[in-house]
Amino acid sequence: MNSLYEYSDRLNAPCECFLFDTRLHTFPVRPHWHYFMEILFMLEGTAMISCDQNTYVLEPDDMILFLPQQIHSIYSTTNIPLKYYVLKFDINQLSPSANAPGHTLSGIHFNSLFRCAKGDAHAPLYFSAETLEGIPIETLFEKCYSEMKEQEYGYRILMQSCINTLLTYVLRLWRTNGFDTDQSLAMPKEEDTIHSITEYIDNHAHEALKVEDLAELCHMSYSYFAKIFRELYGQSCKKYIEFIRLSKAEDLLLFTNLDLNYISQETGFSDCSHFIKAFRSKHGMTPKQFRTEHSRK
Repeated sequence: MNSLYEYSDRLNAPCECFLFDTRLHTFPVRPHWHYFMEILFMLEGTAMISCDQNTYVLEPDDMILFLPQQIHSIYSTTNIPLKYYVLKFDINQLSPSANAPGHTLSGIHFNSLFRCAKGDAHAPLYFSAETLEGIPIETLFEKCYSEMKEQEYGYRILMQSCINTLLTYVLRLWRTNGFDTDQSLAMPKEEDTIHSITEYIDNHAHEALKVEDLAELCHMSYSYFAKIFRELYGQSCKKYIEFIRLSKAEDLLLFTNLDLNYISQETGFSDCSHFIKAFRSKHGMTPKQFRTEHSRK
């Protein structure tokens, strides 16, 4: 029997946005699930969407959310082609939004809140065009799509900003519907769960990180933490740390004139030779060659 699990590259592509057109893509979308959160915004046609045990009919300007690990599928109810935006992202890697009155000092913790929302009758996944009236949903999708397509400097930051804004509008609608956004305060702190350990790694990549210490932060044994991390992210935690450090190094090589010794220290490598060896292993060239090659483009 074929697995319903759809692999998503949470390391290299923590978010993506694309325009799905049934005239150009394989359709229907068969039942599947993934660790990403997914949001659809209808543009043309009428879609019949199943999510877990529920069925929804979406018309233009309607929107639906698929929470992580929810099985969903998409079909058409007519012969008219469908066109819709798809936004997929790893909610575990979203930073808390900026401080706001009525929220915790660290802002809105989307990961905790959307985990609380699963199965809550006050937090519907489907939003009609009428419900979304006055909210610039399509504009946010257009911006995400444009940034994803062009991939200019800082595009992921701008995409995350749009995603944060979109999720905040969803939470406002849920609060109006009676959803208790304070219930997440009773959950374990985000920094103590494996679901947000990638945020911790990102913020502390310049330090000497040990997998044993990260496992302890998550209140897990080393072996169990390593197993779960690999299942979630497709690589060992050690490889993920190196991936984050190399990503930061690539950015510094492309957009600064800092020397290699400084970059290796700033990105958490034990020394410059280790940095060069890891970089060559990933790119097939030295950091200096990488900088020279890309400066010509």
